[in-house]
Amino acid sequence: MAAVLDPCCGSRMMWFDREDQRVLFGDIRSEQHTLCDGRALNITPELAMDFRAMPFPDGSFRLVVFDPPHLRFCGPQGWLGKKYGILSPDWKEDLRRGFSECFRVLANEGVLIFKWAETQIKVKEILALTEQRPLFGHQSGKRSGTHWITFMKELKHV
Repeated sequence: MAAVLDPCCGSRMMWFDREDQRVLFGDIRSEQHTLCDGRALNITPELAMDFRAMPFPDGSFRLVVFDPPHLRFCGPQGWLGKKYGILSPDWKEDLRRGFSECFRVLANEGVLIFKWAETQIKVKEILALTEQRPLFGHQSGKRSGTHWITFMKELKHV
C-alpha cells in the first residue's frame, strides 16, 4: 500500500507528480468537465472513496493530505464548484468526521497536512472540528486566504 493518502484528490492540482506511486489518490467524485476557458478538468481518483468513512485499517498511512471542499455557496454549474467540490448542508459534521477518519488511518506520529481556502468559512471554525492540535501553518495566495496546516498524530498512552 502507498505511504501517502490524498482522500479528496480532485484533479490533483497541487501535486508536482499527479501519478506519484507513493500516493493513493482517492475522491468521492469521478468527473470530467470543460472549464470556461476550454481547459479540461479531470477528476479521476484511483479509488472511489468518501473521506468521512475510509476503507482502510487504523494506522495505514504515514502521511495524509486533507484538502476537502471549502465552498458552501456555489452555483450548480459554476466552475469553482466543479473544480473544488461543494460542501453539503451538514458540512460541520462532514468535516468533523473527515478529520476523525484522517487521524484514524494515520500511523502514530504520522503527519497530516491540511489545506483550507478561507473564502466562505474561517479556518478557526474548521480547526474547532478536531481535538488534534496543529503544529504550525502557513498562509498563501493573493489575499493570504489559503491555509496550509501541519499536524502530527500524537501517541495514545494506554
